[in-house]
Amino acid sequence: MPWLQPVTLENDLVRLEPAGDEHWADLLACSSPETLKYFVTMPETWDADGMRDWILTRTKEPFLTMVVRDQRSGTVVGSSTFFDVFEAHHKLEIGYTWYQPNARGTYVNPSSKLLMLEHCFETLKTVRVQLKCDDRNAASKAAMLKMGAKAEGIQRSHMVLADGHLRNTAFFSVIAPEWEEVRASLVERLETFRQKAS
Repeated sequence: MPWLQPVTLENDLVRLEPAGDEHWADLLACSSPETLKYFVTMPETWDADGMRDWILTRTKEPFLTMVVRDQRSGTVVGSSTFFDVFEAHHKLEIGYTWYQPNARGTYVNPSSKLLMLEHCFETLKTVRVQLKCDDRNAASKAAMLKMGAKAEGIQRSHMVLADGHLRNTAFFSVIAPEWEEVRASLVERLETFRQKAS
């Protein structure tokens, strides 16, 4: 049985559901070429079929792509994926994360990351969770640091993007001894969001 099984993760702020046929139109509605401009690949066509084909490559083992739904509005606002799974080494990566513009800078990302990291460290018993992004993506790098991930450096000329750009990739991680501190920080941030909304 695969170590990483399809699972639904939720709290009062977001619900993460394994991506399926019912999600393609919603994902298309909350994405655009701008949303995915730092990704290695993009949908070949900006329609439900193009989105389906693009995400299907990350819905089969060892990928688990999650659709992020805002619990307050009930709408799909983005996606994130568990991948690069190495069960023997108790590690994996969280990435391919994107949100529609009005969800950025809100409770959506810290709440999603809290659920995903809880699943990694408390259910799967991982010892390391890796995250990475295009080194030009200042917003993503800032978000990873804010959530408590540690910067590990830059791999130069790491990937060739669809537009031919030779991408330098910034690497980050959270390891097991850091998890409780990272968890506490995320919980505190989410309480601040809740208080502002009340």
